[in-house]
Amino acid sequence: MLVAGCNKERAGASRPQQQRQTLHLGLVPEQSIFKQVHRYEPLADYLSRQLNVNVSLSVMPGYDKTLSSFTAMELDGAFFGSMTYILAHATLGVEPLARPVNLDGSSTYYGVIFVRKDSNIRSVGEMKGKRLALVDRNTMAGYLLPLAYFKKAGVDYTTYLKEFYFSGTHEDVINDVLDRKADIGAAKSTVLMWLSTDDARVKNDLLILARTPLVPENCLAVRRDLSATLKDRLKSVLLNMDEDQEGIRVLQEFKARKFIETSDSDFNSVYSFVRELDIDLKAGYDRTVR
Repeated sequence: MLVAGCNKERAGASRPQQQRQTLHLGLVPEQSIFKQVHRYEPLADYLSRQLNVNVSLSVMPGYDKTLSSFTAMELDGAFFGSMTYILAHATLGVEPLARPVNLDGSSTYYGVIFVRKDSNIRSVGEMKGKRLALVDRNTMAGYLLPLAYFKKAGVDYTTYLKEFYFSGTHEDVINDVLDRKADIGAAKSTVLMWLSTDDARVKNDLLILARTPLVPENCLAVRRDLSATLKDRLKSVLLNMDEDQEGIRVLQEFKARKFIETSDSDFNSVYSFVRELDIDLKAGYDRTVR
């Protein structure tokens, strides 16, 4: 689903042979499409100017379709969450380049299980017969954490709970718990932080019961056969934009201090978490875990 094409050529402004290369980048659906695009468009415009290519943004239709969408949409790269990255690395061979450092100085996030403070739910024992909102089976924060949480407690959540469902985005899970559509939620700490700046209920009404180990923030990873020259230039622009006045302005809009180099080994905590749950990434995670 194409939602933004940045820095497009004006109609008739150049002959076909003079048209610039287009770099197609995907986004996982953490928040609403409009919020995702609003955050990433200034960055895409900046990259377009610095690289002298057209950068096109696409919000992938769902976490469960991230890998198939990456191929079907002929994407060159994507800003992957930690779980979607290791899946894409294992099955598609994508290579990580860089990830942002948040305004608080962190370049990581963690998954959280949370409830409303007035729910009187403080443990698994008090969750029997309650409603659980998840994000998607292909997320670390929005599924693996609660899976491990209930597994450790020796509980089959599929029968223990009254209901569990997948909302599709971290933002929707948080709002569902706040609005009492669900009793328990699992989501990403960064999205909680973003929402708390506009909605005081996030800080005042929610209580965190459990969290994952720290994992890398959303990382830009590109297809293995992308031009080495473009790959190096893209990485260089991201890593050095905090030394450029225009880049600093774009980073502020993006809610980040800078970008830092990222490698596959940075995801070791995610790989460890997956191994503990006996997940075979290459076999197809979404078919293996239920």
